[in-house]
Amino acid sequence: MPNTAEKKSASIPTDSFSRAATKLLDDFRVQRPIRAGSLLISVFGDAITPHGGTVWLGALIRVLEGFGINQRLVRTSVFRLVKDGWLETTQIGRRSFYSVTPEGRERFEEASRRIYTEPRPEWPGTWTTVLLSGVAAEHRDTVRKELRWLGFAPFSANLLAHPAPDMSAVESHLARHAVNDKLLIMDARVQGDRDDYLRKLVHDAWKLDELGARYAEFSRRFRPIYRAAQRVSQPDTEQAFQVRTLLIHEYRKVLLRDPLLPEALLPAKWTGVSAYQLCRNLYELITGPTERFLTKNMETAEGLLPPAEPQYFQRFGGLAKP
Repeated sequence: MPNTAEKKSASIPTDSFSRAATKLLDDFRVQRPIRAGSLLISVFGDAITPHGGTVWLGALIRVLEGFGINQRLVRTSVFRLVKDGWLETTQIGRRSFYSVTPEGRERFEEASRRIYTEPRPEWPGTWTTVLLSGVAAEHRDTVRKELRWLGFAPFSANLLAHPAPDMSAVESHLARHAVNDKLLIMDARVQGDRDDYLRKLVHDAWKLDELGARYAEFSRRFRPIYRAAQRVSQPDTEQAFQVRTLLIHEYRKVLLRDPLLPEALLPAKWTGVSAYQLCRNLYELITGPTERFLTKNMETAEGLLPPAEPQYFQRFGGLAKP
């Protein structure tokens, strides 16, 4: 029988991918506070929704233990996600199953369009502006926050603008507040040679220095893992799942602050471009082992998690099926 020291030595990962994955997890576990609800949204959005959207709570507790999230915190977090309309629960015997609601699926699909799609649209030089002066004062701040989340920036107290917004998302968000008939959405174009002023306005309105620094930090953290993943032929499937979860979790936190401005309005060598390429490349490398882990360790009421839906493999321009 091996002694304690031998057991400890045998548990230490030896390949570079395992070491990099272990460091990433260790760094996540020491964060305070650990926002379990936010991580669960990443897990459901990236992993559970493409596989039907339902999972047994016990399996969820088991896999999240590796992130340093205990059973009590998982239960509290899924309860809050139910309360907030993301999830619904079904009790079968003594087992609880959590499913993505229609509203939650709509939110995940909206976020997925931003996370997994090439982020720089073609730009004809027009701007979409939203005038809020007709919206009642008690609703104005809420609408302004919704528009800011969608990437708009204030150009004046009651005028927000974006050069290439997702108009379907704009209409959907504004419809929730029944203010469509109280505001004006207009297309505009800059007149004359105002490039220098426009670039300064864009730089300040969207705080591009801060956003660029966030992207650079994301790349600094995940580049060593990508290099290690390139050198390993069969990574541990659970570690692949953990890395992919944290990859999307951290990328999502930066990306959802990104207004996704056209390239013509961004600084040269924009760090968001390299961050997207890194995220896409690492995601593609570890998709196979992650999918194997999910379909062998996550459960529904009918058995193991089913294979991913076909549209899942369209992420990042196309993924190889495992």
